[in-house]
Amino acid sequence: MKPAEFDYYAPASVEEALDLLAELGYDGKVLAGGQSLVPAMNFRMALPSALVDLNSIPELFYIKEEDGGLAIGAMTRDSQVEHSSLVADRAPMVVETMPYVAHPQIRNRGTFGGLMAHADPTAQIPAVAFALNARYLLRKKEAERWVTSEEFYIGPFTTAIEPDEILAEVVIPAAPERSGSSYQQVARQHGAQGLVGVASLVTLDESGRCQDARIVLTSVGETPVFAHQAVQSLLGELPTAEMIQAAAEMASTADIDPGSDIHCTVEYRRHLANVLTRRSLTAAFERAAGNAGRLI
Repeated sequence: MKPAEFDYYAPASVEEALDLLAELGYDGKVLAGGQSLVPAMNFRMALPSALVDLNSIPELFYIKEEDGGLAIGAMTRDSQVEHSSLVADRAPMVVETMPYVAHPQIRNRGTFGGLMAHADPTAQIPAVAFALNARYLLRKKEAERWVTSEEFYIGPFTTAIEPDEILAEVVIPAAPERSGSSYQQVARQHGAQGLVGVASLVTLDESGRCQDARIVLTSVGETPVFAHQAVQSLLGELPTAEMIQAAAEMASTADIDPGSDIHCTVEYRRHLANVLTRRSLTAAFERAAGNAGRLI
């Protein structure tokens, strides 16, 4: 199929794009990489009256250091993020996870901000950004605001971005010392969204106990799901295999309310959430301890 008729704009600056969005209101739609929007338009699942193409705005393409962490422009290609030595150093879980996102051809065109703004509840990178405590810069004409991951994701394919706003930047803060992270997923084939995915970030105190933790799961709710009760069970504890298993069981039962679909039953999703949370936490704690050996 082909898309319905629409007007097309290619602004050369953020200011010009924001002027257009302010004028178009709900009739306008931002075009980033187009890897999700264009197929939706072809199938008439999305019917924007006008597209505002951000691909001619160089100021939205960058990866830079920010207070020991990272600032990534929303139009930065996924493949650039995947192969960035700065990202590998400051946010290794992002680089670890990026090969799970579709295929190289898609990542060559898709954008880091587009992955966030699309808000697919099965997507990997939004969960990773959530676990890494990312913040999102939303800009509109003559105003801007920062939102957290908790505020950004509202529902399936729905974010806090208003019709006259763009996602301009994603900031991933520096991880504390003695931190480790890991993303784990199970999918039916390479390049597919995970049946379940788990992103974990943990921090140890000087005695080796868990000082902080963040666990976020994909494909088990309408947004990336933060495992609050599992996290609480970890705090102040030594990272033993038994403690990790208990947290994984809590994440797969108390923290999520998954549904069945053509890909997976509820029971199997809970089983995957248990296994993948255990694997993710085990790897994260081992990395935090600075070795690849067994846990206490």
